[in-house]
Amino acid sequence: MSTTESLVLADREVPLAILTLNNSARRNALSRAVLEELRDRLNGLASDRAVRVVILRATGPVFSSGHDLNELVGATADEAASLFRLCTEVMEAIRQLPQPVIAEVQGMATAAGCQLVASCDLVVAAEVAQFATPGVKIGLFCTTPAVALCRVVPSRKALEMLLTGAPISAVEAERLGLVNRVVPGDRLAEETRRLARQIAAASGYTLMLGKRAFYQQLPLDRPAAYALAQAVMVENSQAPDAQEGMKAFLEKRPPCWQS
Repeated sequence: MSTTESLVLADREVPLAILTLNNSARRNALSRAVLEELRDRLNGLASDRAVRVVILRATGPVFSSGHDLNELVGATADEAASLFRLCTEVMEAIRQLPQPVIAEVQGMATAAGCQLVASCDLVVAAEVAQFATPGVKIGLFCTTPAVALCRVVPSRKALEMLLTGAPISAVEAERLGLVNRVVPGDRLAEETRRLARQIAAASGYTLMLGKRAFYQQLPLDRPAAYALAQAVMVENSQAPDAQEGMKAFLEKRPPCWQS
């Protein structure tokens, strides 16, 4: 059960799990406490087979303003390293989570907040949402956000965002590939859940296997990617859900998933 004191609320609409950044008074800054709670929430979902899709959203007008700069001003190198390591751990936890993660972005996402969006598997954004990596303006280049950003946005545009710090609109973010869908703000939750439930209709095992293989093959050259993909297809084809799905298709009936 989620509580109002939680920095990251956790709710269920089975087969969906909804995580909500809940510190709007601080523009949902990714403080150490928020990152730790988000990491723990994600780790708890990793083994939950009742959940097939995770939605990540936020309260208030800002999705996330990135790191809490109060934790970096005057910090030692070790303290800064610990914080950035924790942030990377959270971003990688999203990528490694068995379930697809959809970011539901209602407002501005900046710096590590933009990194958080780019780290999610899919993104649905309100028309008013904006995205920026403005660290250069305060002397702290968004180098770690760049890792996630340049893997979903063409490198020259990503570098422009990093060098200028200027925000881009939701429409521009969709054109560049950072966002999958842009919708009116009053339909954001509805459209995000519609997409999530469409995905969640598939076998949980198949979603897990497919997401993992997608990210594994992405950095490989074509021959290596095909070699990995073929092995995964063989593994997948032998799974009970794949056998059931193929039989159901041939028999013209809905499948009955085991996972």
